[in-house]
Amino acid sequence: MKSTQSHEIPIEIELDELHKELQSLKQELGLGQELDVKWLPGEKEELCGEVKGDCIFVYSENQNEALQTLRHEFLDYSISKIIEPYQKIANQLVSLINEETYQRKEKLVEALTRLI
Repeated sequence: MKSTQSHEIPIEIELDELHKELQSLKQELGLGQELDVKWLPGEKEELCGEVKGDCIFVYSENQNEALQTLRHEFLDYSISKIIEPYQKIANQLVSLINEETYQRKEKLVEALTRLI
């Protein structure tokens, strides 16, 4: 049976704990029902974890850090989903302003070109 580098508890048992924690977070907050978790200890040294699609990938090597990473990524994902509509509106507004500014600039350039 495969075990982590830092101790002798099988990874399967620790992964079960991550699944239980994820289910608890989903129930307590009523968010992230679509999420799953995968534990890949040490796979990415530069990251503790990340969300890709509907899966939280945890790279922390020991169980306590893995649980903290899971909580962090779950909350980050949930907050990002809540603010996503506002980001879309803000991006559309910026795009609209950029287009209007471009049109005004082009009119000014055309008018100045005719003067020269």
